[in-house]
Amino acid sequence: MDRRSFITKSSAAASMLSLGVGIPKFAHAAEFTYRLSHSVPVNHPLHIRAEEAAKKIKEETNGRFELLVFPSDQLGAQTDVMSQTRSGAIDFFCLSGVVLSTLVPSSAISGLGFAFKDYDAVWKAMDGGLGEFIRSEIAKSRSLFAFEKIWDNGYRQITSAARPVVSPNDIAGMKVRVPPSPMWISLFKALGGSPTTITANELYSSLQTRIVDAQENPLAVISTLKLYEVQKYCTMTNHMWDGFWLLANKRNFDALPEDIQATVQKHLNAGAMAERSDLVELNTSLRQQLTDKGMTFAEANVAEYQAKLRDAGFYDEWRKKFPAAGWEQLESITGKL
Repeated sequence: MDRRSFITKSSAAASMLSLGVGIPKFAHAAEFTYRLSHSVPVNHPLHIRAEEAAKKIKEETNGRFELLVFPSDQLGAQTDVMSQTRSGAIDFFCLSGVVLSTLVPSSAISGLGFAFKDYDAVWKAMDGGLGEFIRSEIAKSRSLFAFEKIWDNGYRQITSAARPVVSPNDIAGMKVRVPPSPMWISLFKALGGSPTTITANELYSSLQTRIVDAQENPLAVISTLKLYEVQKYCTMTNHMWDGFWLLANKRNFDALPEDIQATVQKHLNAGAMAERSDLVELNTSLRQQLTDKGMTFAEANVAEYQAKLRDAGFYDEWRKKFPAAGWEQLESITGKL
């Protein structure tokens, strides 16, 4: 290339750059970079929709706000991340209401055993008065606030090795693995079972060696952990519903300009709504996949389970533990428990 050609092409390139032509979109660093932590894997609808929301937020803010999404507890154990979110070291945290109950006890109310008969009841409660009550309880922490729309973690089902658990009589005396939560232990004791607390990373081996006879989890977890290899039956009990609250550090969020706050809330709440539909579709396909892998499905007699819990005083016990305002909102959807 001769000198004249070089100068001509260099001048043209400079002109294009001055006009912004050829510069990658958002080439500059974001003005605000925030982090969101959650516990599910990258193929879970929650992660997929959170990533999608992050992309939309970045586009709508013209690159001013970047949301980095960290799956599978990459930023630490849930209790540690909750502490970091409270301090502001992490900006957003998506976690189960039952896990959150270690800090905000009232958040466990939505996971009460056999309370919600179906998803219509769940969303009437969580998008209505009960959700508003729980968010107000979270706000009392002063360091956190919850986004308006809760993400879905799904209903929990019971798997077992010896027999399906269609009625409470089937679960009598059965050793059932449960997470380390007072509500789970209380539930299965009231049903006549023998709840045993075992960590998630020891769940498969404990079932394989028959340390416990059964366990309970959403279908997605049953599939991911390959529990169909060590459990023959899956009874669709829908005994507990659980959701993921998206929490924000209040100080960090308030530091954002109001227009960015609105954009972040809009797209993350929309992501929650989309994830709810995704999870329903996922559970439908998972049931067939688990059947193909050899699991036998059965439907629980929910009325018998609820009657057993009433007779055992389960609902009376938990009514005393939750604020009256929350229990009133719960029963406005479920009817008297």
